[in-house]
Amino acid sequence: MNKQALSFSRKDPAKFFKTLNKRVNDYFKENDIKRTGNWKLYIKAIIMFSLLIVPVVLILTVDLPGWAQILGMVTVGVGMAGVGMNVMHDANHGSFSSKKWVNKLMGSSIYILAGNDYNWKVQHNVLHHTYTNIQGHDEDIDAGRIIRFSKHAKWYSFHKYQKYYAFFLYGLLTANWAITTDFTQTYRYLKRKLAYGKMPNPATQWTKLIIGKIVYYSIWVVLPLSLGFKWWEVLIGFLIMHYTAGIILSVIFQLAHVMPNTEMPMPDEQGNMKNTWAIHQLFTTSNFSPKSWFVEFYTGGLNRQVEHHLFAHISHIHYSKLAKIVRETAQEFSLPYNEYNTFWEAVAEHYNQLKTLGQKPSLA
Repeated sequence: MNKQALSFSRKDPAKFFKTLNKRVNDYFKENDIKRTGNWKLYIKAIIMFSLLIVPVVLILTVDLPGWAQILGMVTVGVGMAGVGMNVMHDANHGSFSSKKWVNKLMGSSIYILAGNDYNWKVQHNVLHHTYTNIQGHDEDIDAGRIIRFSKHAKWYSFHKYQKYYAFFLYGLLTANWAITTDFTQTYRYLKRKLAYGKMPNPATQWTKLIIGKIVYYSIWVVLPLSLGFKWWEVLIGFLIMHYTAGIILSVIFQLAHVMPNTEMPMPDEQGNMKNTWAIHQLFTTSNFSPKSWFVEFYTGGLNRQVEHHLFAHISHIHYSKLAKIVRETAQEFSLPYNEYNTFWEAVAEHYNQLKTLGQKPSLA
């Protein structure tokens, strides 16, 4: 993987981002509101944690029939993804609350979702948000050989079938976190000396990772086994939970970047990108379902990825209001504002993009 140093252009004679930033700042100042979460976000947090925890308590304490247990674990998976998108995501961007200790506490919810905060912040905050859709730098578009997300990735003959199997593999995302991904990421990121903020002591990070996994498996595996559930029941429940959460999270994130209307730009030989960072985000990011209250509520505003990528330090609670400002400013400067009207339209277009990227390059 290419690890050449990259630099974004500093030439923005029209001053797009300066103008946009001023308009957004004026919005918060004129309305006298904070950029972080508010009571709406706190209520959402309670709802999402309830979806995650209540079904588990019922399954462990009430003699439910098999179908109810399966439905319960699906609900847990929905809650798991919901906590990740609405609580953990904002908190680890520092936008859940104006208080650092609250962000740290809510961000730590990643430990009961199978992840690790250090790894997540490096992959998401550093690599993805800085180098969005740049092959060899943004790990979110790197699925190894199995799925080809970028036209710059090497093509293999089996990629012509990825339009069929990709969605099935999306469900394995969080299960991979729980089993292997966190360990390989910690090794890789520490070796490259990557960090979001202060670089952690390697021994401390490895200790936190191992203790976190022990606590995680104690909750989701050891506890139900100790309460009399058979090993295969625990395994099935574990897989249902993770598969549900994994496919939700994967699809939501792929609809933002691996789309026909988003670009996959590469640097020149000196590592220079054509556009400024902010303009780069407009070309590489896409929204969907802007008019759906439910989609916006459940996805934690991740259906408005354009706003999120430009203002990740602002809570998603405000994105619907910022969208009008961002859209109008982008249009004023003749810049793209990528958006699909519905969730299913975006899913269909993502499928088409997988199909296109699966074709042999000379034929695509």
